[in-house]
Amino acid sequence: MATTVTLQNRIGARVSHEVYETLCRAAKLSGATVNQFLVQAALKEAQTVIEREDVIRLSPRDWNWLLELVENPKAPNDKLKAALARYHETVQGDANTAPDPQS
Repeated sequence: MATTVTLQNRIGARVSHEVYETLCRAAKLSGATVNQFLVQAALKEAQTVIEREDVIRLSPRDWNWLLELVENPKAPNDKLKAALARYHETVQGDANTAPDPQS
């Protein structure tokens, strides 16, 4: 029978007595221990921060502008054409220097 090991880490913090009392009161009111309350509150805030950084939110106006650019892109200019040619040369050069998988 396989045994699953759950890794756990410890987080500690020193707070003033007033902060501690406030946390204890909030934990008691929510029906949790202070530790449970702190973990739940910190996790909720961490998820909010991560979502704020990972998700791009657009106004309807900006969404329509982006959608228009994706659906009807402008023709490539000379600089973009030159960059694409350099990219293809680089990729082609890398393909020529790659080891042969059959040897």
